[in-house]
Amino acid sequence: MARIAVIYYSTYGHIATLAKKVLAGANSVEGVTAELYQVPETLSEEVLAKLHAPPKDVDVPIIDVAKLPEFDGFIFGFPTRFGTAPAQFKAFLDATGGHWASGALVGKGASIFTSTGTQGGGSETTVLTSLPVLVHHGIVFIPTGYSYGGSLFSNDAVRGGTAYGVSTLAGADGSRQPSELELGYAEHQGKYVAGVIKKLAA
Repeated sequence: MARIAVIYYSTYGHIATLAKKVLAGANSVEGVTAELYQVPETLSEEVLAKLHAPPKDVDVPIIDVAKLPEFDGFIFGFPTRFGTAPAQFKAFLDATGGHWASGALVGKGASIFTSTGTQGGGSETTVLTSLPVLVHHGIVFIPTGYSYGGSLFSNDAVRGGTAYGVSTLAGADGSRQPSELELGYAEHQGKYVAGVIKKLAA
């Protein structure tokens, strides 16, 4: 049984929404079990209140970095901060130095999904600038390509989603929620990536 951790950071809930769809897709693959986790918050409650950020989902546990070697692969989700990962997720990744030294994550698979405020907000660069961490760990990056099909070629509606993986557009004020297309792509990414990780773990 291949074991996957869907690990996310979400400020306003957009990534959390996608993560649940990714989880459902991963768990739909026979021979795979996927679990949902959050990374620790680094901002104070006072700052979060000023940002009008909603409360975190208390039903989703905080991931312990020490647990990472127990999984065969990961699907990471986080919003962009100026075209790269936010500080919260960077802090989580920075804490994996011991695993790098021991080679504990070599050969595992990983994929990434993200959220931006605008169409030009960095949905591709956020993934690209996160790849060096995976490379240093020897983790195999798993993009979705255009495996989701014709929806990714359509310009009929404003949407997120690239060949790197699903993304959503939150809007500059965070008011836009993931569309049905984006939610479908999230579930597809979970299923597709779980299938690849299952092969890697065989």
